[in-house]
Amino acid sequence: MRDAVTTLIKTYDDTGRYLDRDALSSIKSYFDSGLDRIKAVAVISANASEIVKAAGSALFAQVPELIRPGGNAYTTRRYAACLRDMDYYLRYGSYALVAGDSDLLDERVLAGLRETYNSLGVPIGPTVVGIQIMKDLVKAKVAEAGVTDPSVVDAPFDYMCREFSELSV
Repeated sequence: MRDAVTTLIKTYDDTGRYLDRDALSSIKSYFDSGLDRIKAVAVISANASEIVKAAGSALFAQVPELIRPGGNAYTTRRYAACLRDMDYYLRYGSYALVAGDSDLLDERVLAGLRETYNSLGVPIGPTVVGIQIMKDLVKAKVAEAGVTDPSVVDAPFDYMCREFSELSV
């Protein structure tokens, strides 16, 4: 798993270039946002189960057909699987926050998940809605915790939403 700095250095190394002004600016930005990212992850870690539970409740309130007979979260087993998946997205989103690089989500979360969801008939639209709800809940908690720039949490959640949204299921 790489962070933003090692990814940047690898890119420059692969092309045989010295770090330029843009690279140094990117590294500075990574370190400048570091404390906010770490505080945000601490908030996520301390409130993960509460965030997932609240996001699940909000998702099922917005898309109630998911928990009705025939819905993808109907039955206790499917409901629990939905919340489990939401917890995965939250956890891996926190890893991407620490790394300052959403690319790790491709390898750790998104690779193979599309095919799995397609084969199981899991609708992507509600998945995206659930991730967005979690992002909003996390931002609110992070702001309450006094994080200077709560928008640091946007990148990994927006990345997952964008990647899932490219699917047509």
